[in-house]
Amino acid sequence: MPLPSIFIELPIKDRIRILYENGTFIMSVRYYEHKVNLYILHDYFVEVFYNHRKDCIEKVIPMPKTSKRLKFYTDQINLPQGLLD
Repeated sequence: MPLPSIFIELPIKDRIRILYENGTFIMSVRYYEHKVNLYILHDYFVEVFYNHRKDCIEKVIPMPKTSKRLKFYTDQINLPQGLLD
C-alpha cells in the first residue's frame, strides 16, 4: 500500500511522530496564516501546516509530486531532480 493511503488514515499525532522520526525537513514557506514545512518521507513530499496564531499544527498531509503547490517551494530552492520524477 502506498504511503499516502496509510499515512492519511493515521491520527495527526502519529503522522507528526513518524514524520519527525523518519522524514527529512526541506524548507518552510508562508501560506496565508500558516507556516508550511515541507518534508520528504520515503520518496513522498509531506506538508505540515502550522498556525502560529493558534500555536498548533493543523494539518499533516502528503503532497503529490504533480501538485501546483510544489511551485511555492521550487521557486525558492532547487530540489534534487530524482525527487520530482
